[in-house]
Amino acid sequence: MSHDTTVNAGDIARLVHVGKAAVSNWRRRHEDFPRPVGGTASSPRFSLREVEDWLRRNGKSYEVSLADRVWQRLRASTDDLGLGRLVGSAGALLLSRQGGTPAAEDQQAEPIGTELGDLLTALAAERGAVEAFEFLCRRYLEEHSRRLSVTPSEVANLLTRLVSPRGGTVFDPACGAGTLLLAGGARQALGQDSDPDLARIAAMRLLLRGVDATVLAGDSLRQDAFPGTHADAVVCDPPFNERAWGHPELAGDLRWEYGLPPRGEPELAWVQHCLAHVRPGGLVAVLMPGAAAGRRPGKRIRGNLLRAGALRAVVSLPDSGPDLWLLRRPEPGERPPSRVLLLVAEDLAEVATACLRQLRDPEAEQAVPILELLDDEVDLSPARYQLRHEGSAVLEEFTEVAAQLTALSLEVPGLTSRDGSGDAPFTTVGELAREGMLTIQHAPARNSPADDGDLAMLTTEDLLTGGPPSGRTAEHPGQVMVEPGDVVASASGAARVAETAAVLGPHLARYRVEADLLDPDFLAGILRAAAQWAPRGSGRIDPRRARLPRLPLDQQRRYGAAFRQLTRLEDAARQASTLVGTLVRLGFGGLAGGRLAPRD
Repeated sequence: MSHDTTVNAGDIARLVHVGKAAVSNWRRRHEDFPRPVGGTASSPRFSLREVEDWLRRNGKSYEVSLADRVWQRLRASTDDLGLGRLVGSAGALLLSRQGGTPAAEDQQAEPIGTELGDLLTALAAERGAVEAFEFLCRRYLEEHSRRLSVTPSEVANLLTRLVSPRGGTVFDPACGAGTLLLAGGARQALGQDSDPDLARIAAMRLLLRGVDATVLAGDSLRQDAFPGTHADAVVCDPPFNERAWGHPELAGDLRWEYGLPPRGEPELAWVQHCLAHVRPGGLVAVLMPGAAAGRRPGKRIRGNLLRAGALRAVVSLPDSGPDLWLLRRPEPGERPPSRVLLLVAEDLAEVATACLRQLRDPEAEQAVPILELLDDEVDLSPARYQLRHEGSAVLEEFTEVAAQLTALSLEVPGLTSRDGSGDAPFTTVGELAREGMLTIQHAPARNSPADDGDLAMLTTEDLLTGGPPSGRTAEHPGQVMVEPGDVVASASGAARVAETAAVLGPHLARYRVEADLLDPDFLAGILRAAAQWAPRGSGRIDPRRARLPRLPLDQQRRYGAAFRQLTRLEDAARQASTLVGTLVRLGFGGLAGGRLAPRD
């Protein structure tokens, strides 16, 4: 295998800030475009040196950052099968350089050459060890996006907020790269995954942040690595519909307290595995396929979970996402509640509010009486219940939503084409930071929300929706405060100018600008636009590489005003989409359920 640094089409697109389609066009239209030197027919790899030569000959500007060079060097050091091990070894090296002690097996997993080690050290000096390793993890997950599924960060934050608001010991038996454990702000994190490379990567991500973490490799259902362990909370995004989950050999397993999971119901095995690993009174949040709430073979287990008071809520997440099952391990002698929450959620904020209310008051009237559900089907599908039980107030709600939709103003900003004269040179956000025009601070990874905290916290959901700070947290060392006029951005490309003071929530970054040099609305618009240039399939951007023209302050403000108008338009469109969805749901449900009738 050649150890020359190689790149794929997506890498080339990132270097030149174009889409992958442009790279495909270059390959078709330019006979002198470099030939593949590796990879496969569907995913060829090219020599980075030859690609750079070609870009220079054809007058195309490009930028290879230090982070890109580290990734390409690492990528060229092994084949696809060894890449995950090498990423884990890179994490172990970074951990040892900052004084941590990787496990013996991590130190010996895959050797890091001198050149790659020096590059990693330089990248850690530039970005910090945590961000340097996160960059490598993002690239690894992007490269294997067809095989590896990553829980969206906003869903991960929701799960951990529900079950582990104060940290403690959190367990994830299908932890993957550690997304759920990282979102939890746990004092101690326990994880297991059947993919040893992912388990090692998850461990490194947690250890680099100073979390007391134990992550082991192995099939959680067949080879439980934590027998007898009871965590304070359990979170899980298990694989769906895996028929070969171990039904024959696990028939007598003690974890099946609520019934032997049928062969075709592996998700109910995961639910019981999670419940077996949480202390009495501890909470469990599991993502489940929607069908698991209503399939006939699973009705006995669903009924037993309800009778025991273990199942507290089934929520269909927005945008046709999976269901969230919220469970609580009953304490000995505890009287089970008589109601369970079944909800079709329109946004994640609604999920958090409804579930936390249900946990505080399990007998709340908005929940469904369990006796109504213990029939021959034990169908817990939230949509089915909602269709049957929306009452006579449906017309009033339909009318109110229709009025809100009519009142929405979708104001489009006036834009015109540029003539190209007086083009300003371009720079990057990272370059502006080096010049002192702005500072960038990331929220600490362990800055977890706390419902009883005194401080307002700006969350990722707030950033996406444009709402005020909705989270709460207590005071912790190292917190990052946001002031009005700061720009707040997420790694997924959301960005806004803050209007109120708050603590910066997990996974967000604060950009504080020199107001006499840089307009915050202009910067927020540039960061927001950077998401459009991210490679297809990538859910994260590298904001330091976001390109922007060098403009005088008065022109920045003109652009900033236009960006601000577009943001308001986007907010209004999002609200309109939500209202239309509600209107359509109410209309179909009301007509089909006999609650509404067409007007004469």
